[in-house]
Amino acid sequence: MRGLLLVNLGTPDAPETAAVRRYLREFLSDPRVIDIAAPLRLLLLECVILPTRPKKSAAAYRKVWGPGGSPLLVHGRALAAAVQTELGSDWKVELGMRYGTPSLGAALVALHAAGVSRIVLLPLYPQYSSAATGSSVEEAFRVASGLQVVPAISVTGSFHDDPRFIDAFAAVGAEVLERERPDHVLMSFHGLPERQIRRADPTASHCLTAPDCCDSAAAAGRGCYRAQCVGTARAIAARLGLAADGWSVAFQSRLGRTPWIRPFTDEDLPRLLAAGKRRVVVFCPAFVADCLETLEEIAIRARADFLAQGGESLTLVPSLNATPAWVAAVAGLARDTAGA
Repeated sequence: MRGLLLVNLGTPDAPETAAVRRYLREFLSDPRVIDIAAPLRLLLLECVILPTRPKKSAAAYRKVWGPGGSPLLVHGRALAAAVQTELGSDWKVELGMRYGTPSLGAALVALHAAGVSRIVLLPLYPQYSSAATGSSVEEAFRVASGLQVVPAISVTGSFHDDPRFIDAFAAVGAEVLERERPDHVLMSFHGLPERQIRRADPTASHCLTAPDCCDSAAAAGRGCYRAQCVGTARAIAARLGLAADGWSVAFQSRLGRTPWIRPFTDEDLPRLLAAGKRRVVVFCPAFVADCLETLEEIAIRARADFLAQGGESLTLVPSLNATPAWVAAVAGLARDTAGA
């Protein structure tokens, strides 16, 4: 029997300050996430972030929390169940979170208990980043190495331009575009510190050296997160037939004062409004499941700000969640990685 381990970032156990603090402490203690010297990371976490951020984040989580819990977990479980049906009884599918529960360790134990000896590890991050993909793969191998019988693990790489992923997002977005008839489409991706982008450049001479440095396929092939985001946006726009001046890319969810990749979503929306774009549709193609960053940050907070500044509408394109096209795409990625 083959195993498929779907990995996403994680979520607090409850939308309460204490639970969010536990989650953020685990998440932000990761040296791939806050990639500075350990003493400075500890000081920043314990003295700056954890005293205030958990309360604010808990309030944000409460706005999107449902009867089944966190949206990310609800959609993750639904995806795992649907992919299990798609792959059939020759496969065992488990969901594991890099931080929080269900843990990667629990998922690997469940796969082992089911008699799985060969595992496909599929990080649910379309674009590669050390902070998400790299950390998840590293942790999965660390946990697996502690098992009495270490399974053979094959890792699915970034799928930022895989036609199945692009088609799935375009299909979800087409319905929204038909209904909303926007003036502009914004592709909003999770941001990263500039230093992490530069560290992905093996030549240390290419990344962020020119305004169009992320437009080349070569940059995306080297594992540049920003270039892969641009590649995803370009592919979705092409699939939907968007005019060249009818869409743009921005980055959300920055943290702290260190330089992050630009343009920033919260600064780009007012710019679009000033240019007369009063009806905006937002894709978030860094997220394959709706979560805090899509539902609260964009659909609630960004929308409220946009309308307050004179916009007519700001509409979030739902993420892929467990839509049939995405379920089929995930199963296809798993089979490709397994060679089945």
